[in-house]
Amino acid sequence: MPREAPAHYPYRAAIDAYGNGGFRFADMSHRGSLLVLPSGIYAWDVTSIDDVTAEACAAFLAEMPRPAGFVLLGTGLTHCIPPAPIRALFANAGIGLEAMTTGAACRTFNVLLAEGRDVGAGLIAVD
Repeated sequence: MPREAPAHYPYRAAIDAYGNGGFRFADMSHRGSLLVLPSGIYAWDVTSIDDVTAEACAAFLAEMPRPAGFVLLGTGLTHCIPPAPIRALFANAGIGLEAMTTGAACRTFNVLLAEGRDVGAGLIAVD
């Protein structure tokens, strides 16, 4: 039996709000972290920088365009540098990776989306 695709919003959309453990976008709300890809917005099973693994980032590697694409990583309330293996994973794939607080990542994502840039985001939910 074929595996069903995960539920998602099938477009990229500006992040209207964040906090209280989730996000608002496209007149909807989502509790938990978000993965924003060219194919849409998905739930992301990441709650801290420690959960940012190669497996958690596989969708970025599969979908982000090269060489222009890059990913904003919202690391929560505190700016954290991703582990060296994750930085190397993105560098070796030819995809830029910029880590910042989740709030800064949401604001930056919205500006770059409005400019039509090839940007994805991994946004860790904050309370």
